[in-house]
Amino acid sequence: MGEPRTKISLEIPFAPASSRNGDIISPLLVDRCGVERRAQNSQSPRVRNLRLLRLAALWFLAATTVFAAFERPSDNERTGATGNLYEEPELVRELFRADADFPPIATPRRGDWLMFHREPGQTFDEYRASAAIRADEKRRVIYLLPLGEFPADDAPSLAVLREYAATFFQTEVKILPAYYPHDLEFDPRENEFTHKRQRLTRAIHGWLHARLPADALCLLAVTMDDLYPDKEWNYVFGEATFEDRVGVYSFARYDPAFFDEKRGPGWRDRALRRACKILTHETAHMFGLWHCVYFDCVLNGANSLEESDAQPLHACPVCLRKLKYALRFDPVRRYEQLREFYRAQKWFEEADWVTRQLKRVPPPAPSR
Repeated sequence: MGEPRTKISLEIPFAPASSRNGDIISPLLVDRCGVERRAQNSQSPRVRNLRLLRLAALWFLAATTVFAAFERPSDNERTGATGNLYEEPELVRELFRADADFPPIATPRRGDWLMFHREPGQTFDEYRASAAIRADEKRRVIYLLPLGEFPADDAPSLAVLREYAATFFQTEVKILPAYYPHDLEFDPRENEFTHKRQRLTRAIHGWLHARLPADALCLLAVTMDDLYPDKEWNYVFGEATFEDRVGVYSFARYDPAFFDEKRGPGWRDRALRRACKILTHETAHMFGLWHCVYFDCVLNGANSLEESDAQPLHACPVCLRKLKYALRFDPVRRYEQLREFYRAQKWFEEADWVTRQLKRVPPPAPSR
């Protein structure tokens, strides 16, 4: 008996994100991992009090406004989303069946991505029927392009990120020479809350598309500058496109120092995890994968750093099968190499998780 569909019924009336149609459905603007919330800035006490009263009224209205924003898929729908597994070799078939290590996507809480964005979901069969790119003899390389300075004391290691992307996607990843934009390039602005410089993602997309190498599966810029997608948004972690196969993502907000806070112990490891997560999330969108609504997955949407931190590094069975189809890799070999990467980084929980998945693979039949 399948799990009943759970209806989430809260709309935030003052969040423009809830009415946008380009976040994942559009073939052009596929992903905006960030926040469209406009916070209070410095104003007179009277104006601040009026805004607080209006905000309280809006939140009250939000709490009493009911409509179906997200329907949690049932057990049968999650199982069906992986498609016909008998099309897969018997040796790897179990890796596309969910076990206890793949919990169903949680009911979204107030402020989470699915409270603001209607996500239709994308089954494997829908993905295969789409015009998503696939690796072939002509296009097999993922390119990373550093945009601006990457100070060793502040930025995650590009070499480690390249290794992780190559392991996760099982294809060649190359780092291009860094480009140092002019202070006035890519429509910069000062964020009214952090007072830090931000660059416009759409301007960067156009610049990248003109420089897409012939053998590129995709080209992604990485930067320590903060980003915004248009004037109505506060910030985004990253933004990518389907058709143009370009994207950009920022590591700026992964560093507590960005917010003038103390870094504390373990900040560098935490920043690297976050960078690996957004790198694989945004790159997967280049291959036509939509946000996942079936399981806890690296392809879940995130509306905040806290929500992103709670999501796993791994792809769920549905998204794993899509990636295998796009990149034509051996999932067993991929898991073996991911385990070695996790062990080298001392990410032992992730390494143990992969070990449990590999134990599901049946031994090969003895040769006759």
